[in-house]
Amino acid sequence: MNTNTLVKEEKVENMIYEVRGKQVMLDSDLAKLYGVETKRINEAVRNNPQKFPERFSWLLSDDEWNFLRSKISTLKTPKNGRGTHRKYLPRVFTEQGVAMLATILKSDVATQVSIALK
Repeated sequence: MNTNTLVKEEKVENMIYEVRGKQVMLDSDLAKLYGVETKRINEAVRNNPQKFPERFSWLLSDDEWNFLRSKISTLKTPKNGRGTHRKYLPRVFTEQGVAMLATILKSDVATQVSIALK
């Protein structure tokens, strides 16, 4: 395995959290990995609800999000120095949800991830 692959795997491991006893990834982290906007991730779920049952994906509660925020850096700092926060609660995806999402998204990176997962 080359160094580039190790770095990517290590980076992905840092994006996995435990919520409700399951390992999950945030919609915003998946968007970065797949090279799409977060709203495209959530749009894919909204347009295909039958493919994302609760065991694949769900919205975090306020308490869950506050707990995660204390563990991760969620504040974006633009050039003007003012931070911005998310407007909506994030969606999380289990391993099955990540695989399903990769098959639905229309980006080259998502296609590569989908093939790699099979």
